[in-house]
Formats: sequence, structure tokens, C-alpha cells
Amino acid sequence: MDLLVRVGTICSQDLTDRVLRERLVSLLHERLPFDGHVFALTDPVTGVGSSPHATVPMLPWEQLPDLIRGRYLADGPAEWRAQLAGLGVTDTALVTFRDRYGTWGFLELWRTAGSYDRRDRALLEQLAPTITSGLRAAAARTFLADAGDLAKVEPGVVVLDATLRVREQTDAAAAALLRLLPPDEPMSPIPAAAFNTGAALLAVEAGRWPSEPSARVHLGGNRWVTVRAARLGEDIAISIAPSTADERTDLFARVHGLSPRETEVLDLAVHGLDTRQVADLLVIARTTAEDHLKALLAKTGAPTRHVLVSRALGA
Repeated sequence: MDLLVRVGTICSQDLTDRVLRERLVSLLHERLPFDGHVFALTDPVTGVGSSPHATVPMLPWEQLPDLIRGRYLADGPAEWRAQLAGLGVTDTALVTFRDRYGTWGFLELWRTAGSYDRRDRALLEQLAPTITSGLRAAAARTFLADAGDLAKVEPGVVVLDATLRVREQTDAAAAALLRLLPPDEPMSPIPAAAFNTGAALLAVEAGRWPSEPSARVHLGGNRWVTVRAARLGEDIAISIAPSTADERTDLFARVHGLSPRETEVLDLAVHGLDTRQVADLLVIARTTAEDHLKALLAKTGAPTRHVLVSRALGA
């Protein structure tokens, strides 16, 4: 179909995830009417949202923490739709972008008049595999980027109250938020990730979220940080810190579609083991270990083992 071809063309281009989502939303709007939308990225393992691309004119921005909290704590789709009804939303269409390597994001379309029919929802599901591949490819390209003169992100902490309002933050966190605030958005990716991880923690405590309340977030160049929520008395502490070597390596393997064995070999290579040591530890022939390393280079586009490790670690 024409729309599927056009979506595939967009997803095959060398775009950032932000531009990719902007173009997809613009294209989908030609076929599916909506008055508001949320197109968020998610951590592929935890499913916690971050970096939303959204238009929600019916929602005052100061109420965004309440909406995010409500999404995670909603006891099923019916309760979530009831919350949106308070904003004048009459129907929604939701599609999740998931493959065997993880969950990469979701798109929810909101209407304030009328409803979506079975064909509309089927169309979104038909487009989902192509968009999923596009989002994963966009994440993979971040490992090729050069950090250049981008400022190093120091670990910081933001403290939220039970309603996800900011109570206080460390100087490092404040500096990071200022550096990361895109000039064309009312809210930066890190606060959105903080709200989502904080809401996920509340949902974990309520038995309504199955994963760890954390998310890895791309910050430009080859930089990734991990945003994690933890209980701090009556408040919620949101830590923001550069993703660890293990967190980056896991993400690097997922975005490049590595097999479980290839991921094991990558992890050992990142930790400095040579081919013989990899073979010995995995109890495989040295030639087999060499074949796995060649497959890693081919799948990731790295010309050498040194470049492979450097990209995975963001060196």
C-alpha cells in the first residue's frame, strides 16, 4: 500500500529519532485524524517512557505530571480512557513498537470528536513493524555519533514529591537540565524521563508495573544516561547519570539486533578479553569465536574490534 511504502521510505533515511517521529506523525495525520498525540520512546528492557514527541493542546503543561502518573497507575485501558475523557478525549488509538530485541516506543492518537474504527487500528498495527525497525535503527546511529564539544554529564539527583512535582535538585542535575533543554520544546527530555521513572516507581509499588523504574535516554552525540527512580522517605529520588558500560553494551547489542551468543562475545570483548580468552570462557573453538567477532563487525558496521568496543562504550 502507498502509506506503508511512504512510511518505509521515511524509516530508511538517516534521521534522528526526533525528526523521524515528526515526519511519521505528519504523514499519519493525512490518513488518521487526531487532535492530540503522544509518540514516546521507551527503554527497550523496562518499557519506561522518555523523550516524548507530543501535541496535547487540551492539556495544560503544569498538569503533565498528573497525566503521566495516571497512565502508569491506571488499572487497565478503561481507567486510562476515563482519565482522558476528563480532557475531552472521546477515543484513542494506541500502537506499541516492539520486536524481539525490546520495546522501542509507543504512539497514542487522541480524538476529541468521533472514534477510530477497526480499519484505523489495523492500519497502525500494519505499520508497526516498519516503524519499530526505524526507531531501532535511529537508536543504533547514536553510537556512531561524535560527542564533540558536548558537555560531560555529571551525576545528579532530582527529588519529586508523591505528585511528581520537583521539590529540589542537586547543582549537577540543574546544570544538566539547563544544557539539555531543547529551545523548541516546552519541556526537556530529562524531566519527561524523570516523571516517567517516578510514575513507574509508584506503579511498581502498587503492583501495576512489572519492570524496574529506569530508562536509558539519549542526550545527543554518543551520550546515553540512565534515569532511575528510588524511594526517599515520602519523596522520590530520580538519579541521572551516564549509562554504565554494561547498560551501554546491552543497548548496543539490542539496537544492532545481535543474537544472545553474539551479545555474550561483545560483552567479553568490551571487558578486554582477547579471542583465545573468549573461546576458553565460552567453551567454543577459537575459530568459532573469530566467526562471532566477524559477525559482530558486520552487523554493527565497525571496521575493527577496537572501533567496535569504542562505539559500544562511547569512548
